[in-house]
Amino acid sequence: MPDREKNFTIPVGSLGLIALESSKSLGERVNDYLVDWRNDREEEHTSTIAFTGYRRDSYLIESSCPRFGSGEAKGLIKESVRGTDLYLLVDVTNYSLKYTVSGNQNHMSPDDHYQDLKRIIAAAGGKARRITVIMPFLYESRQHRRSSRESLDCALALQELTNMGVESIITFDAHDPRVQNAIPLKTFETVQCTYQFIKSLLRCKPDIKVDPDNLMIVSPDEGAMARAVYFSNVLEVDLGMFYKRRDYSTIIDGRNPIVAHEFLGRNVKGKDVLIIDDMISSGDSMIDVAKELKKREAGRIFAASTFGLFTNGLEKFDKAYESGLIDKVLTTNLIYQKDELLTKPWYQSVDMSKYIALLIDTLNHDQSISSLLSPTDRIRNLIRRYEKGEFK
Repeated sequence: MPDREKNFTIPVGSLGLIALESSKSLGERVNDYLVDWRNDREEEHTSTIAFTGYRRDSYLIESSCPRFGSGEAKGLIKESVRGTDLYLLVDVTNYSLKYTVSGNQNHMSPDDHYQDLKRIIAAAGGKARRITVIMPFLYESRQHRRSSRESLDCALALQELTNMGVESIITFDAHDPRVQNAIPLKTFETVQCTYQFIKSLLRCKPDIKVDPDNLMIVSPDEGAMARAVYFSNVLEVDLGMFYKRRDYSTIIDGRNPIVAHEFLGRNVKGKDVLIIDDMISSGDSMIDVAKELKKREAGRIFAASTFGLFTNGLEKFDKAYESGLIDKVLTTNLIYQKDELLTKPWYQSVDMSKYIALLIDTLNHDQSISSLLSPTDRIRNLIRRYEKGEFK
């Protein structure tokens, strides 16, 4: 059970959690934490009218988005949400779900998941006291800025959701947090997974030495520098960065091909290296960086990325592991993970369900989540316990 602040505040409203089909398993784990914490919580005021429905067997509200034979759909909430502090959990990357269009099977795309989210918001009909959307992988976050005559999909989606009555949007490791400028009068939080990554890495590799002589943080490109700098500062180890030199005269698969990786940083020889990024898409960039580090005689190489999309399959990571190129890959369970991925010897899943439950529980009491968004003290306390041999 998490520590609570001394001022135990009245909830904003009766807590309700809707996990869309794309996030069903994650939502169930989040719900289990909330049920356990609130049933164990001792507080004299929880029996008053302000805390009606505070302790429940489940906070999950049943919903669905059934489809007609034409492929059209509707949102359906099967319980009352009047006066509820409602949290909607959705994974727009879950391609495992299918639906039928005139007898043909379609895999659900991010567009389909986003439409289902809007359908559920519309089904609430403005009756919820407050609506918060938890969208770990921010919809269209890779289309966040305009470089030519093109659409700004992420900004449009954020504005559309807030216009429908969404009060807050919580995402994880947004590709570019500045997209929040599209909704300046609403709450937009981008959450980092730093603490959970460090904790999982120390658990699966308990022989790591966290000091400048044995460990180094590396950013695979300039875009990931902010994340890498934070890791480097809290762990008090050196930082390196690769600069991607691209051929801007050519476009292959919608992007400019990388010509070379140039490294900026201290000598990596013999050191364990942790590569930090927001997502692994095809995985080509991560493996190229690992190859460059091995050329410089780096020791073990670990890759940590919030979202493991693995859009081109897992075979290249199998080969990288078998050849000794990469020792471990860590990604979170915030998005869909194939069963095949979870069985790989090179893979470590980082569970984020407890963290999401803690965010929901804190927000439902209308308390500050600043300490949760900046876990520096918790990380340093974790490292101290690890160095003393007290961490398990």
